[in-house]
Amino acid sequence: MSTNELRHLIQKVATGATLNSEEIRTALETMTAGLATPAQMGAFLMALRVRGETVEEITGAAQLMRSKMTRVEAPEDTVDIVGTGGDGQGTYNVSTCASLVAAGAGMHIGKHGNRAVSSKAGASDVLAALGVKLDVPPPIITDCIIKAGVGFMWAPMHHSAMKHWAPVRAELGIRNIFNLLGPISNPAGVKRQVVGVFAAQWVEPIAHVLKNLGSEHVWVVHGHDGLDELTTTGSTTVAELKDGKIEVFEITPADAGLPPAKLSDLIGGNAEVNAAAIRDVLAGRPGPFRDIVLLNTAAALIVGGKARNLREGVEIAARSIDSGAAQRALDRLIAITNGRD
Repeated sequence: MSTNELRHLIQKVATGATLNSEEIRTALETMTAGLATPAQMGAFLMALRVRGETVEEITGAAQLMRSKMTRVEAPEDTVDIVGTGGDGQGTYNVSTCASLVAAGAGMHIGKHGNRAVSSKAGASDVLAALGVKLDVPPPIITDCIIKAGVGFMWAPMHHSAMKHWAPVRAELGIRNIFNLLGPISNPAGVKRQVVGVFAAQWVEPIAHVLKNLGSEHVWVVHGHDGLDELTTTGSTTVAELKDGKIEVFEITPADAGLPPAKLSDLIGGNAEVNAAAIRDVLAGRPGPFRDIVLLNTAAALIVGGKARNLREGVEIAARSIDSGAAQRALDRLIAITNGRD
């Protein structure tokens, strides 16, 4: 794409027009290849953000990201539990802990994540604090998913083609289309996901994007308190993609047989603090963090076909913890990534 053609697409978005999936793929391809200036890249992201990204644009952008990523082989039934970040709440690492509990329940989890966005510690920060080695090659991650039930894909290792965007995004310092793309660009090509989003406006659109991308069973969720996961402080909006159809509904902790919590009970700290909280949950410690982990694990069990409803999912998740299976999944993950298995 020429510089003039790129300028035309930037101007098109800036005037409020939308791009089709081919146009956004072409524009992002040019920028990803380093053929655009930082000013052009920033202007493009801002124009999309101000006007509002469409389902077709997000679909096209995700297709480009997926075409560039370093892939990981994984079983067909592999599930991801992931959030966009950016909810600004600074909670414990719920989806990370839920991934370990789901693995202990016999699932294959391919978790894709990065360093902190809205919390004080992202998934990779906390897993590193737990002793998991992050910079391992794809075959090792495949081993983790198969043998431990859970493998972690650290985004920078799999999306190196996006390196030109990092300084632009850092300088802008605001949410942009990439906050939505990361969670839907899993290197293992998972088709079953629990995806938390930072704003309610994205719940149904992201379900439509994942349908376009070929996902089979998905819950896209946003808590009424702003959390990018299923919350235990009140209701959560869910868009479920199943059998090619999308249904939007609300769930509460009571639906899963869990007590309500206060948001203050879920606020975490740095990587070491959050890692200690995960160890406590895996050791069987009761409390609000365990409850929200059970709820999010239950959702993963539903999309993975292991539970029929939230109550059954919570029961299975609780057994994973109380039997020690979730802790064993973490221990095996640590051993494999550090070459001790």
